[in-house]
Amino acid sequence: MRQLFRACCVGLLLLFSALASYAQNQVPVFVSGKKQGHVSALTKNGITYVDLQKTARKLGASVELFARSKQMKITARGFYAILTAHLPEIIQNAQTVVLPAPVLAEGSSMYTPVEFFLLPQFGQAVGKEISFVNGALEVERPFDFARTDTLTGPEQDQLVFSSRKKITWTTASPNPHTVVVTFPGVTIKRDEHLRLKTNFISAVSIAQERSDAIMRVVLGKKAGQWKMEEEDGKIYFRAGKTLAPAPATKAEVAQSTPVSAPESKDDFEEMPAQTPSATAVMKTATPVMSAAAQTPVMKAAPQATISEARKKMRIMVDPGHGGKDPGAVRSRVREKELNLAVSKELYKLLQKGGFEVKITRDNDTFIALSDRSKKANTFKADLFVSIHTNASKNKNANGFEVYFRSEKATDKEAAETAALENEAMQYEEVHYNFVDALLQSLAKNEYINESSKVAGYVRNAVYKQPGIGIAVSQNNSVRQANFYVLKGVQSPAILIEMGYISSNKDRGRLTQSAVQKRMAQGIYDGIRNYAKNEGWIK
Repeated sequence: MRQLFRACCVGLLLLFSALASYAQNQVPVFVSGKKQGHVSALTKNGITYVDLQKTARKLGASVELFARSKQMKITARGFYAILTAHLPEIIQNAQTVVLPAPVLAEGSSMYTPVEFFLLPQFGQAVGKEISFVNGALEVERPFDFARTDTLTGPEQDQLVFSSRKKITWTTASPNPHTVVVTFPGVTIKRDEHLRLKTNFISAVSIAQERSDAIMRVVLGKKAGQWKMEEEDGKIYFRAGKTLAPAPATKAEVAQSTPVSAPESKDDFEEMPAQTPSATAVMKTATPVMSAAAQTPVMKAAPQATISEARKKMRIMVDPGHGGKDPGAVRSRVREKELNLAVSKELYKLLQKGGFEVKITRDNDTFIALSDRSKKANTFKADLFVSIHTNASKNKNANGFEVYFRSEKATDKEAAETAALENEAMQYEEVHYNFVDALLQSLAKNEYINESSKVAGYVRNAVYKQPGIGIAVSQNNSVRQANFYVLKGVQSPAILIEMGYISSNKDRGRLTQSAVQKRMAQGIYDGIRNYAKNEGWIK
């Protein structure tokens, strides 16, 4: 009996010892800086092991398990590897590769040292750049250009970049508050949308557009000058009240002619990047050549002063629907007529207020949704305002709302409103599923952020405007949804739902000329408050 008890104790000790040698945990996975779940992991002798099957599939590879031989085959484009339990040696594309430790078999799962997924051949095969940092798997697209720091101060703000290859850039100022920098043939590490809200840089968007990286900077209120330059192997975008001029080279002087903002590509599609292998790291990046020493380097007023370039704010007013598209109809009241009436009043107020303003239609004319955004872009509008009247199956639905575009709607009602307005596409002779995909890239987040701000100003001003008689909620009247008419606009853009034509009260108010004028006045006051706050007017 004693021998049996002793044997059980020894067995339990061995079991606990075995379990203690493995620290079970989870490894988070970040894709382009955003957490995308996790994978099961073990730690033994300081080595991190990850679940081979789950990690491979999460990173885009195929998995084939051979349970009897305790082997697993991982395949991807032009790549295969065979891993065997209890062996550190693996077969990779017919060659032997030795991992830092043997593959483990735990029940029905196999665990590999995380270094397997850091092999450059695996990263190239799945089209990703994979690293293991601070206990997490970080996944990026293959890149050759990255923002490495953001520095803010009382005199200037700086965006700092590193590059793995020699690059060039062009700059443009489509309006006094925006700088567009194009890096041709460059793949950015990740798309970023930063809201700095400093005196010199308000917002920054860095995005991949086909083979080019595009950076858009919305300058802060006190930004008097900006410049893009190379220094000590890094690239800087600097903005401040005043900036000390850098010595100009002959190449810079000869190429200082301003250039226009790059036209948006209607045939946008995300392209796989042709970039260095996953073994390259930013610390070993090739020093960036001086912008002046590269050919060609176009620069548009590298130290542009806002006061010199200031112009009137351009606003495109868009009366929703029209012509063969009546919009929502209730009791013989047609939405298109209400939209046009208020839009005309708003147009007059904006003209008197000193804005440059155009209107997409001033009569009962049908205009395709895509043509509305094209009109705004041709005009180089700084703000697009689309006027509409809402409708709902719920007869109790009522009130003023203002929308800005987002892929994800605020709620079910917001999504239904967008779907209702997007029905105007049925009157157009274009395959919009295709067009919609092409225009997807045109909705930039810095415009979405500014659109949200404009929406808030307009909501507040309409709320304060007396005599309208339509409810304006302070909690949920600023909303977001995926409106097609806003998608292609290259500026801040909002869509106003003045009230519900399906509500007897709202409809009765909106058919009154006096209410239409007060509604227009409220919208105008909101736009003017935004323009004043952003430095367009005093």
